Amino acid sequence: MAIMTRYIGGEGYVRANKKIIRIRRTIIFAFTGVFCLISAFIIYAIEPETFPNPFIGLWWVMTTVTTVGYGDYVPKTVLGQIFGIFLYLSGIALIGVMIGKIVDGFSTYQKMKEEGKLNYRGKDHFIIIGWSSKTYKTIEELLMIKKSDLILIDTKQTAPLSHPRIQYIQGDPTSRETLERANILQAASVCIFASDPIHNSIEADGKTLLIASAIENYASERSHPIYTIAEVLNEKHISNFKHANVDEYILSNQVFSDLMAQSAIYNGSTKLFMQLLHRKHGDDIWEIRKRPEWIVYDDAFTSLKRYGLY
Repeated sequence: MAIMTRYIGGEGYVRANKKIIRIRRTIIFAFTGVFCLISAFIIYAIEPETFPNPFIGLWWVMTTVTTVGYGDYVPKTVLGQIFGIFLYLSGIALIGVMIGKIVDGFSTYQKMKEEGKLNYRGKDHFIIIGWSSKTYKTIEELLMIKKSDLILIDTKQTAPLSHPRIQYIQGDPTSRETLERANILQAASVCIFASDPIHNSIEADGKTLLIASAIENYASERSHPIYTIAEVLNEKHISNFKHANVDEYILSNQVFSDLMAQSAIYNGSTKLFMQLLHRKHGDDIWEIRKRPEWIVYDDAFTSLKRYGLY
């Protein structure tokens, strides 16, 4: 109980610090804006002949505090020049602090992105759970085939890879909060991989099944189907995945053995499978939508043959 109390307190402290930082930034930005507006009206009141309206005064204030100094509008009176000196000294410091906060905000954003602390709000994306060598190959293939974003969920402290279309989310994939951060209800599909290294197929499949069950329970509560694909190491566990309503499962160890056997019997047969599975092998495969006049395969073959397709 004491450990749990300290943990919650620490999490609340972090959230409180983030809220304080946001408030401070808001105050600085608001104060800077008010300062520039008031300064514009002050110089307009001091020299209305030089600065015919407050907007011209604001233009002069902004060029002064940012050290641009076009020189198109310059105070003519001593009082105006004194105010210009005050504005130069105080305004530059204020703008410097504001720019520093903006740069710090970009740095914080990049750090949070690398640590997987940002939420995703897009849709029709692909969610990949569990980092492994097979995960990397799947991501590489998806990036070539689809233009959609990829969301990688894992417990690593930092993102295992960086790509403009990949967002990393660090967290427990069985947690509802983590699934919501990945916007799982709007995802096209979810792929669950067994993490490396794999010492025991029972433990690996058990972890995968637990994640799949958590996803299916969440989908059932929200009355929103989530298409789930799971990597299964042991064929004996398939019935458990069927019971958990997993849409598809892939036997990772058996696929290699089956392809090896087929290649031994039918030499060269794996070339067809490699072309189907990977865009880097052979010619690209294009999807052609069925036309209304196509009743049987021969209709499609005859129609496409006219265009030089075989």
